[in-house]
Amino acid sequence: MSAPRPPARPGPAPQFPMRDLLASCAAARAISTPPPAPDPVERGVEHRKAA
Repeated sequence: MSAPRPPARPGPAPQFPMRDLLASCAAARAISTPPPAPDPVERGVEHRKAA
């Protein structure tokens, strides 16, 4: 029977400034969110023509 392996040591955790992390989340949200639907046009309202 072979000897058990020692537990793997995790490498150093990457250091990211919180500002960069929040900015990347905001950018991802902005890209993945579809644009808002256009406002419905009110019917029956006449617009005056420009002079």
